[in-house]
Amino acid sequence: MTGARHLAQFNIARIKYPLDDARMAEFVGNVDRINGLAERVEGFVWRLKGDSGNAMDMGVHGDKRVLPNLTVWENVEALERFVWKTLHHRFYQKREEWFEHIEVTNAMWWVDVGARPSLDEGIARLDHLTQNGPTDFAFGWQQIAGAQHWKTARCPAPSEHAA
Repeated sequence: MTGARHLAQFNIARIKYPLDDARMAEFVGNVDRINGLAERVEGFVWRLKGDSGNAMDMGVHGDKRVLPNLTVWENVEALERFVWKTLHHRFYQKREEWFEHIEVTNAMWWVDVGARPSLDEGIARLDHLTQNGPTDFAFGWQQIAGAQHWKTARCPAPSEHAA
């Protein structure tokens, strides 16, 4: 890589129920809290926001049930710290209560300092990762040298539950 770079990450989740359904209340009621926490983590740079102040009013591929999240971080360590070492992890552990299983939900890539990726770019990166596997264009936690917390702190994927 030449020059200073930041880490962009895009993830999606397809909700099981409408956002105003009582079964989504805990998730919806904590979105601002978790987003605010992210913004206070050392190394946070930027997040995509819609008119609502979050990205829940945007859809992916025309599906309003798919909630996008797009952020930029100074480095891998900052993103790991937020995802796995803060209150965010407690909500991540409960994701099966609110979201349908999607095989590939997260894509990351390096951006120049100051870059603010668009929703369309995040979708393109995730689609590329889904169709082609990890490349320099889009990759996952497994491809990041030095990323450690995801290995021990993540929850097993649904396919990992069966032994």
